[in-house]
Amino acid sequence: MTSSSDSTPGTAPTSPSRDRRPLRPLTARGRHETHRVASPLELFFDLCFVVAIAQAGVELVHSVAEGRAGHGILNYAMAFFAIWWAWMNFSWFASAYDNDDVLYRVVTLVQIAGVLVLAGGISRAFTHQDFFLVWLGYLIMRLAMASQWLRAARWAEGAERRMALRYSAGVLLCQIGWLGLVVLPEPARPWVFLVMVIVELSVPLYAEKVYATTWHPHHIAERYGLFTIIVLGETIAAATSAVKSAADEHNALGELLPIAAGGLLIVFSAWWIYFVVPIHGHLHSNRESFLWGYGHYVILASTAAIGAGLEVAVEQAVGRTHLTALEASAAVTLPTALYLLTVWALHSRHFKVGIAQQTVLPTAALLVICCTFLGDWAVFAAGIVSALAVATGVTLTARTAAGGSPNRPTEQAA
Repeated sequence: MTSSSDSTPGTAPTSPSRDRRPLRPLTARGRHETHRVASPLELFFDLCFVVAIAQAGVELVHSVAEGRAGHGILNYAMAFFAIWWAWMNFSWFASAYDNDDVLYRVVTLVQIAGVLVLAGGISRAFTHQDFFLVWLGYLIMRLAMASQWLRAARWAEGAERRMALRYSAGVLLCQIGWLGLVVLPEPARPWVFLVMVIVELSVPLYAEKVYATTWHPHHIAERYGLFTIIVLGETIAAATSAVKSAADEHNALGELLPIAAGGLLIVFSAWWIYFVVPIHGHLHSNRESFLWGYGHYVILASTAAIGAGLEVAVEQAVGRTHLTALEASAAVTLPTALYLLTVWALHSRHFKVGIAQQTVLPTAALLVICCTFLGDWAVFAAGIVSALAVATGVTLTARTAAGGSPNRPTEQAA
């Protein structure tokens, strides 16, 4: 995680794509580069993370469907944090230091290999509390990340060099701490997780005290947006697969269609609500970026959990699980409400005009929770509420724009 500096020694003002040498100095890029967009390597990196997210979602479905919701949610939170934090470490580093040379690409591919090892260990972590493969995959990713920071330190001077060394040391020390999930008794592991989350989140705060790296606001906003789209896509894919399987085996279209329709409305509304505001304009310094970046753990985890919840609702509808309709509905409505509230807190509230606009998403979240008690129609009702929240936001935006508000319409919507 990083902060904002307008100009620093050694900063490259233009894209490294103009320099085609196989190996180049790993120096900071300019914060105000024009036309800065996600690279093909970054997109590939994101897609590979979806494998791990899908595995965590599958295990969450199994745990909830078997009546072990508390166990499943805890393990899901732990697995998703490992996935999200590794992704975030790379993304903010790349926004400031991506020189796209051969060595940078190779090290990034090594990180992707670590992601796949981690994904392979998620099932054992859920079912047997065996975190060795998860830890090993994380070790591969973190060693690669530490080497990137050491390489940046080699080309830096003064405060920037101290910052890079702090990041590298913090990453390696935290990896030792995560070993507690492997060697300590099972009852101690949730506490290890809690302590290590706090330590991990503190590393950027500590490193950034001495130097502010030059991440690019538009680029980092795009990176988060693209990853959110990928997670939304995974949610749709998982729900579609569940509906298809249930329809083929049970021919229960009457029970499945409301879930499918409601799920689509929820996902479509989630996309609209997230992308309706130009959040890059809000990211100016650590004061905004740390909270915004960290808060995306909840946004992304709840997004993936919606997909898992839809699968649970499908299984309950066709009698594959002993869960009640209330329990299955809650698996969808609670993460949906959490998503709406978090997107409002991190995104939308900064662009609202007046009480009416400020209360759209919090009110929608409350109504979605109330939909939990509607039985078999709960998911469909939650989808309608989500869609109405979007429609209300659009209507209020249009009225504000027609009234001559100085704010741009795109900065006021739902």
